[in-house]
Amino acid sequence: MVKVASAEFQKNIGRYQDLALTEPVMVTRNGRERTVLISASEYDRLKKRDRRVMTLDDFTDEDIAAIERAVPLPESKQFNHEVE
Repeated sequence: MVKVASAEFQKNIGRYQDLALTEPVMVTRNGRERTVLISASEYDRLKKRDRRVMTLDDFTDEDIAAIERAVPLPESKQFNHEVE
């Protein structure tokens, strides 16, 4: 990962945008890591991982047993219409 001071980043933003297409660019301010510039495709890849849907194959028998034993809180009754 390339590290660059914010002042340098601002002077040469196009260069660092191009570089971010192949590797992350860490932007520092006063010597502290502040932000990371990544490509749009890498961002999309990471966002898709956030929304990964799990199937029953992803759960262990212990996980499934724990879910079956779970008791919903009384205040969750307000959402019953969503699963009926």
